[in-house]
Amino acid sequence: MKKLSELSNRIDGQPMFKLLEKVKELESKGQHIIHFEIGDPDFQTPQNISNAGIKAIKEGVTHYVSSFGFTEFREKIRVATEKSRGFKPDLDQVLITPGANIAIFYAISCIVNPGEEIILPDPGFPTYYSTIKMCNAIPVRIPLLESNQFRMNPKDIEKSITDKTRMIIINSPQNPTGSVMTKEEIENTYEIAKKHDVYLYSDEIYARMIYKDAVFSSPSIYDKCKQNTIISNGFSKAFAMTGWRLGAVIGPTQIIEKMRLLLETTSSCVPPFIQKAGIEAIEGEQSSQKKMYDEYESRRDKIVKRINSISGLSCVTPGGAFYIFVNIKKTGMTSNQFCEYMLNDAGVAMLPGTSFGKFGEGFVRICYAVGQNDINDAMERITISISKLDF
Repeated sequence: MKKLSELSNRIDGQPMFKLLEKVKELESKGQHIIHFEIGDPDFQTPQNISNAGIKAIKEGVTHYVSSFGFTEFREKIRVATEKSRGFKPDLDQVLITPGANIAIFYAISCIVNPGEEIILPDPGFPTYYSTIKMCNAIPVRIPLLESNQFRMNPKDIEKSITDKTRMIIINSPQNPTGSVMTKEEIENTYEIAKKHDVYLYSDEIYARMIYKDAVFSSPSIYDKCKQNTIISNGFSKAFAMTGWRLGAVIGPTQIIEKMRLLLETTSSCVPPFIQKAGIEAIEGEQSSQKKMYDEYESRRDKIVKRINSISGLSCVTPGGAFYIFVNIKKTGMTSNQFCEYMLNDAGVAMLPGTSFGKFGEGFVRICYAVGQNDINDAMERITISISKLDF
């Protein structure tokens, strides 16, 4: 076998897709598996958004466009940012990206040198860790504690700053825990980034998926993304557009320009008809989205109640996103063992907490982007499987 590059040997990918492949194989053999493992909404993209994309294709909006993205679309992002976060970024601060996931790679590649440090949550989104490893940077893990509702603690961030720190990553609402940082915690984190002159990357992919018992805050309001703050967002979760691959980043102009050049190098531009669908998502009828969010909140409440009624399991109530981080420590199993057992005995696929970092041991992530009937079925299956254990 021919030798590959050192970089290629540092690429890990995402554990949820690896598990999905395994589950699909089991399903092909006739097994009925309930999917709690991957964050893909079970709702279809709202029809008005799909129609906008189809209309654009029929009208021939199928050629290259600026690697920055449509000016019209970026203008809509500016207006939406002013409505949601209280400031209107300059046009050259806005970059349209092929999903929010890749923006993490763009930012780290353009800011952090090999051997430099990035402070980030653990457990946290696997792409953070995979990208940091691929770029030969050093992850500095801030443990998210159940006793603090899995919120990232600014005091822990401050203590972890060194002369090698180049970036802090926060994610609120958070994957995998659904935790939502308070306004004070967000502000304190921004002040730390400003004090030490490091970049603060705020992954806000779940910003619209916030429940009535929580409040969304963004560090972007403090410097309007002109000095230290970069925010990324996307259409996948909030608009059930995971397959469309559409996102946006707002940040200091010099960083956005370099990220644009990297996007231009790797993928030229975001397909223009997809951007037209994005415009409709922002500007069009929003009733479908509200129905989705209301349904997610109903599912959350049901699962939290059921989980906390099962012997050996417990969970805190998440404030956003569509994940629940379940404490399984009383079962005596590791996170991996528990997930294997539930897949084989109950036919329920979920991810071990260790897929999201070393501090995820003793937990599993449930994604409730599935219907109420599947939730009821899964909770019954889990209850029966737990009853077979001796602990």
